[in-house]
Amino acid sequence: MAFTGRELRSTLSEDGTLRLSLEQATYGEPAADEVIVRIEAAPINPSDLGLLLGPAQVDTLRQEGDALLFEVQKGRLGSMKARLGQSMPVGNEGAGTVVAAGAEAAALMGKRVAAVGGAMFADYRVLKARDVVELPEGTAAADGAAIFVNPLTALGFVETMRRDGHSGIVHTAAASNLGQMLQKICLADGVPLVNIVRSEEQAAILRDIGATHVVNSRDEDFRGRLTDAVAETGATVAFDAIGGGTLGSDILQAMEAAAVRKMTEYSRYGSEQFKQLYIYGALDMAPTTLNRLAFGFQWSVSGWLLTPFLRRAGMATLGAMRQRILAELTTTFASRYTRTIGLAETLQPDVLRAYERKATGEKFLIDPGRG
Repeated sequence: MAFTGRELRSTLSEDGTLRLSLEQATYGEPAADEVIVRIEAAPINPSDLGLLLGPAQVDTLRQEGDALLFEVQKGRLGSMKARLGQSMPVGNEGAGTVVAAGAEAAALMGKRVAAVGGAMFADYRVLKARDVVELPEGTAAADGAAIFVNPLTALGFVETMRRDGHSGIVHTAAASNLGQMLQKICLADGVPLVNIVRSEEQAAILRDIGATHVVNSRDEDFRGRLTDAVAETGATVAFDAIGGGTLGSDILQAMEAAAVRKMTEYSRYGSEQFKQLYIYGALDMAPTTLNRLAFGFQWSVSGWLLTPFLRRAGMATLGAMRQRILAELTTTFASRYTRTIGLAETLQPDVLRAYERKATGEKFLIDPGRG
C-alpha cells in the first residue's frame, strides 16, 4: 500500500532566491526494519528555522502561487554552497501514528510514536524502527512531539556542567519552553541556576515554577544584579541562546566580578576562576562582542550543539535521558504551544512572520491534519 502526502521543502538557488513550497511525495511499502508514520504534531523550533529560512531576508518575502520566495544576500551564498539547488525537507522532530510497518517492526503498527531525524513537517515520514520512541499509552501527539530537541538540550546543559566541573549555570532567553524545562531540572537536581530574561512577564513565568534567581537584561541595574546572582549561586558556566551583541560578555564580566570579590590578593591577570560561555543559539544575528579586558584571562567561549554532545556523551547517557523524559513527559518536559497551525498555513505570509519572530513564550505546533 502506498501513501501520498505533502512535504514542506526549502530550496536555495544559485541566484540567491530561497523558495518554500509544499511538494507531493509518495511512500511505498516500508522495508523490513522501517515504519511509515502519519505525522500528527511537529513543533517549530529555532533550529528548524535555520534550515527553513537560512540566511534569507524575511522582509523580501513575496508570494508566487502557493510558494513563498525570499532573497539572500550574495555575500552569504558562499557559506551555503553545499545546499545550493537542493530541495531540502524541514522539521527536526514530531509525533504521530504508525500506519505501515515492515516485518521486523510489526509490533509498532498502530502505535503512537515520537521521532527525530528531519523531514517532520510533512503528512508522512518513513523512519527506521530503531529511530522512533513508542509513547506511553494515551499520550497525545502534541505532548510527545517535542521530546527530543528541548528536553535533551536542557538535560545536556546540566550534564555538560557536571562534566566540565562547574556547579551552577547561567541561561539566557530563560522563559522559553527550553528554559522552563531547565529550571525544573535544576530545581529537582539541586543545581543553582541564574535565569536572564527581557521582561517582567517572562520573569513571572519562571518565578511561578520556583525560580529564585531571575534578572531582567533591560533593567538599569542589570549588571549589578547579575553579578549578585552569580556570586550567590557560584555559577561559572553559561548557555546563551542570544548569540549576538554584548550579553555573553556581560555574563563573563559578572562571573569575573563575583570571583574578584573573593580574592585576597590583586592580580593583573584577574581571578583564577575559569569561566565558560557556550553559545547555542542565534536569536540575535549581530556579531558577538566581547570586552575581554573585563573578565581576566581564565575564560573560554565556544559553541554548543546537541548532536555533537550526544555523540560524546554515549548511548548509556542518552538512554538514561530518554527514560527520564518519558517518565516526566507531562511535568518537567511538558511543552506549551501558543498556536497550532496546519501544514499549509506555514506558507501563509502573516503566519510565517509570526513564527519566524522566535518570540519568547510563543511556540507554534504544526498539525498536518488541519490542512
